[in-house]
Amino acid sequence: MQIIDGKAIFTQIKTEIAEEVKTIMAAGGKAPHLAAILVGHDGASETYVDGKVRTCKELGFKSTLIRYEDDVTEVELLRCIDGLNMDTDVDGFIVQLPLPKHINEHKIIEAIDYRKDADGFHPVNIGRMLIGLPCFLPATPAGIMELISRCRIETQGKHCVVLGRSNIVGKPVAALLMQKAYPGDCTVTVCHSRTGNLKEICLDADIIIAALGVPEFLKGDMVKDGAVVIDVGLTRLPDSGAKSGYKLTGDVKFDEVAPKCSYITPVPGGVGLMTRIALMKNTLLAARKAIYQ
Repeated sequence: MQIIDGKAIFTQIKTEIAEEVKTIMAAGGKAPHLAAILVGHDGASETYVDGKVRTCKELGFKSTLIRYEDDVTEVELLRCIDGLNMDTDVDGFIVQLPLPKHINEHKIIEAIDYRKDADGFHPVNIGRMLIGLPCFLPATPAGIMELISRCRIETQGKHCVVLGRSNIVGKPVAALLMQKAYPGDCTVTVCHSRTGNLKEICLDADIIIAALGVPEFLKGDMVKDGAVVIDVGLTRLPDSGAKSGYKLTGDVKFDEVAPKCSYITPVPGGVGLMTRIALMKNTLLAARKAIYQ
């Protein structure tokens, strides 16, 4: 069993990006500029955005953080997005999700210029991804593919089970794993809350992507020997023994599942950092006009 060290891979890619930024700057170019819109004071969202801002600084990127209170109107948020769309200095930007219930997330995502869509959620980027055209990939699926690739995990002809059908992870990672490419060429089954025979399906899987958001859902008796398990889950559970008052828990019951795996990601230290670095790669691509002119 090999634990996939997401932190080490994150550090490796971070070094590669930082070197490219230095090259751009040395040639007289400008630093890539990532902006983030944060609505409210959700603890997890604050942590995610702080991490993104910190990584921008480490890479030599310029970053801008725009904050709004929970009662911001949809009209005001759309006005801000329009301003970022028009700002020629901003290469890419994100709107941190989730948003308050009075704001339509789909409308917000569609308002983002797809050429600046650092999160890779815009329908244009999702559509191009589905048919295999160059695009900004959704950050978490892109991070998962990077982990698989850098660990040289075999995917051709393998049965991959994706647990979860979200627009952010489940659906796009399933589409990427089906592509005629490496990583890819998998036979993919997408399971969700209405799937029957879930245990039997998982036991047939060579690769399992657990992205349900249900802590410790995947148990040892659901995984065959030699399987690859990628845990996307990240839930804060109360823990009086922890300094923070909580512990981060994945969708996989690690102690049961890990001994059966050929490869497995830990939580934390697995997919989370890869999501952040994939966002940075999208911003760099946008700054270089590598996909859209």
